[in-house]
Amino acid sequence: MKAATIRDVAARAQVSVASVSRVLTGAGAVTEPTRQRVLEAVAALAYVPHSGARSLSTSRTDTVGVVLPDLFGEFFSELIRGMDLAARTHGLHLIVSSSHDDADEASAAIRSMRGRVDGMIVLSPHLDAANLAASLAGSLPVLLMNGGATDAGRPSIVVDNHGGAVAAVEHLIAGGARDIAHICGPTGNLEAEARMAGYVQAMAAAGLKARVVDGDFSQSSGHAAVRAMLAEGSHSDAIFAGNDVMAVGALLALQEAGVRCPEDVAVVGFDDVPIAQLVRPSLSTMRINIAETGRRALDRLVDLIRAKDDEALPADVACEIVRPVLVARDSSRANPSINTQASDDGRTAVKSTISSGGHQDV
Repeated sequence: MKAATIRDVAARAQVSVASVSRVLTGAGAVTEPTRQRVLEAVAALAYVPHSGARSLSTSRTDTVGVVLPDLFGEFFSELIRGMDLAARTHGLHLIVSSSHDDADEASAAIRSMRGRVDGMIVLSPHLDAANLAASLAGSLPVLLMNGGATDAGRPSIVVDNHGGAVAAVEHLIAGGARDIAHICGPTGNLEAEARMAGYVQAMAAAGLKARVVDGDFSQSSGHAAVRAMLAEGSHSDAIFAGNDVMAVGALLALQEAGVRCPEDVAVVGFDDVPIAQLVRPSLSTMRINIAETGRRALDRLVDLIRAKDDEALPADVACEIVRPVLVARDSSRANPSINTQASDDGRTAVKSTISSGGHQDV
């Protein structure tokens, strides 16, 4: 059967096409009897508004774009889940694209979304996301998410990776560790660099020697790093991995070698992806509440889109900082002297004490 058109709805309801449009868009007043006749006609004809035509008349697509460096793994899955849940509450759809950690592909993804979305969220830990988005997105509202230094002049959400790493190392030291190795993320990744810098600072503050082992945020790299350390006869009594995925790889390598965790080697990760609670021993980590951060990013973008539509509403250009929370589980030795609170998985959550620096916290 041929799909019903707005003219078919108008004819059945015995009203004008303009009246049907006002009922469907909510723009303009109509009488209650007219609204009821239109809605009955829509239901009877199974009419579905044409999104392309509607966007031409309203200058809105009810769609937002998300550009991520990758779509693989629990971190990005959780981030998208939070964004999607928030988008549904706002009646919006998501277009998600990956830059594959490549500047040209990131540029192509941003360009392809112009004219198709009402706003964009751009996460680009390898690139100057602010300048890239500003130069390519045109007048589109853009919210930035990246691991670099804060940019007070643009709407953004960033993780305090440096402060979180300091808190992770201090937790290991409080548990008695003195030889702490760090499995770092990929070279050039802003988040990886900030976490490594926090590790180095915390080790120096404690008068301990830093030892950095290469990784790339993958489970296999965490596994390979620990195997290499053990083959060299490393006597590290703790490992701080740059993310949970590498930490899981490290745990597997320790188990394969018959090394006990945390009795022989304690392990702490970063992010608190869902699998962190499921591995054995359960993984101590720095929680950033990934899905909630995604939800907050989508809500912020909606505010920016509304600000553009209503010039009287000031745009929110604040940089919000996500403060990681230390969740101490079985893979590390907790120190009873640390002020703790119950976490949602029944173990111990220790809040890192980091100055807000005048910015909002998530």
